Amino acid sequence: MSERKIHIFCGSGTGKTSAALGKGIREASTGKSVIVIQFLKEKNNEATADYFKRLEPEFRLFRFEKSPDNYESLTEREREDECRNIKNGLNFARKVLVTAECDVLILDEILGLTDRGIVTVDELRALIDAAGESMELYLTGTSLCEELWPYVDEVTEMINPTVKSL
Repeated sequence: MSERKIHIFCGSGTGKTSAALGKGIREASTGKSVIVIQFLKEKNNEATADYFKRLEPEFRLFRFEKSPDNYESLTEREREDECRNIKNGLNFARKVLVTAECDVLILDEILGLTDRGIVTVDELRALIDAAGESMELYLTGTSLCEELWPYVDEVTEMINPTVKSL
């Protein structure tokens, strides 16, 4: 029986990363190995990275971007450099999937890479296709990437509901 599970947490609402990390921590608590690769995350929150270091080796966090600044605030030249770093992260994700280096892989904010033209939906689909039969794969980001929905087991869209006055 296949244990493979592919889940997308997407949308404009908050909690996508928290939901995926929560799933990863739950699985790590049962003895599974978890790798998190974060994209488009500012490096100003080193306390979070330090916390996850304490969970190693069962739970490992990787960030390939080098700039401490938000991607949108970078110059064109800096964005080109960061795109190369992001591509290194994608190559690492492919390697993890192909070699089944972990039981759970979380690709945090990877869906947002499509909005910026850094990766295509087809490239994300290839990552999904590379997930083995015992892999749990979580993809997060603000972009809905609805073209991927037929290829995943679950989609959770996080929204910020409009508050109506009575």
